[in-house]
Amino acid sequence: MTVRVRFAPSPTGMFHVGGARSALQNWIYAQQHGGVFVLRIEDTDAARNRPEWTEGIISALDWIGIERGTYEGPHFQSSYAADHTAAATRLYGEGRAYYCDCKRDDVIARTGNQHTGYDGFCRDRALGPGEGRALRFRTPDRGETVVEDLVRGKPTFENRLLEDFVVARADGSPLFLLANVVDDLAMGITHVIRAEEHLPNTPKQQLLWEALGATPPVWAHVPVIVNEKRQKLSKRRDKVALETYRDEGYLAAAMRNYLMLLGWAPSGDREIVPWSVIEQEYRIEDVNHASAFFDVKKLRAFNGDYIRALAPDEFAAVCAPWLQGTDTIPAPPWAPAAFDTHVFAQVAPLAQTRIAVLSEIVEYVDFLFLDEPARDEASWAKAMKGEAAEILDATVAAFEALPDWSAEPLKAALEEVGLARELKLGKTQAPVRVAVTGRSVGLPLFESIEVLGRERTLARLRAARAAL
Repeated sequence: MTVRVRFAPSPTGMFHVGGARSALQNWIYAQQHGGVFVLRIEDTDAARNRPEWTEGIISALDWIGIERGTYEGPHFQSSYAADHTAAATRLYGEGRAYYCDCKRDDVIARTGNQHTGYDGFCRDRALGPGEGRALRFRTPDRGETVVEDLVRGKPTFENRLLEDFVVARADGSPLFLLANVVDDLAMGITHVIRAEEHLPNTPKQQLLWEALGATPPVWAHVPVIVNEKRQKLSKRRDKVALETYRDEGYLAAAMRNYLMLLGWAPSGDREIVPWSVIEQEYRIEDVNHASAFFDVKKLRAFNGDYIRALAPDEFAAVCAPWLQGTDTIPAPPWAPAAFDTHVFAQVAPLAQTRIAVLSEIVEYVDFLFLDEPARDEASWAKAMKGEAAEILDATVAAFEALPDWSAEPLKAALEEVGLARELKLGKTQAPVRVAVTGRSVGLPLFESIEVLGRERTLARLRAARAAL
């Protein structure tokens, strides 16, 4: 049997990090078993679907390493509408489903409990299709439905506790439960790997598989992803869009590594491992049951480690979009023509050890490419007081006299300025740093001044002094 897994997102918004994890888990399972990864776009919600969301899904998969052309699809659920209708008709014709015209208020009135599921009132009324009549699946009255789950063992559900659930609306359109099963059948899906939030649906879907004369797939329900409050990640409350992380400058390799750790761990006391190790060691059976905490701070630290591990030319290449702009990343505040790759190469090693996401590169190096530094007002107010004017005057004089414009002589000259005023270097360099770079925090000051050059440095020091 050829393993066939599927990833079936809806194109109704940005690509959720939980979806990205599911996609990777399905992808690696298919790769490990010589199987096929199928991409199915569940696009039947016409009111919410947008073509750009579909392209966003495909682009996001590309970014995390599931590249178009290496998988089957995308298939579109809307193309299988006739199959959905045929399955509903078959279930009704074989007595496995019946029409029901009950409203929710009717059920509550009969049962006296708003939390009770459907009470089976229409089971034996022999209603035919008609306006206001939904199609319900007739669940077994006795026995159990056992779900064979690679992660959770054998969850068992008593059939008598499963309500007769709706499979098709009154207008004939299928609900998720039926459409999902019919699509999986049509595509020959053998393994369904998804989040545990779908586990309550699984006995219902398994009954549908059996009612349609097919053997259910192998199930695997991985732990739900939660935030620091142990709440399920929500796009309304949490930062969950994969595209947001991509455009902030998280590396695909770091994101891929981190997502695979949500519910699983590689061997040994390590977390940052090459993808090749994950491919070799990951086993869906080893995924634990506990909710997985999506720790943004930890992801950021992960990303910083990945950035620092890059070779210099790799670092320069991944920074380029933020230094020059792309279709999705805004152009930096300097004109593209002002960017100088040679200048950046001189400070890149200094920046590489300091940034955690690539978008931060702009604030570290913008002073090199702007005519005037972008002034941070809080930094200016803090640094440009007390003896700041006197320090700037003395620094201009000291720097003008330097025959060697390099980091060490520049540092020594500023230390002398401070010693003459009984100031430590940190206090002395504060107004100089803000005058030259616009901020109180950044790259090592003297290496920055060396790269900026004598003429531009002195001009900025004089301009800052004049502003005082």
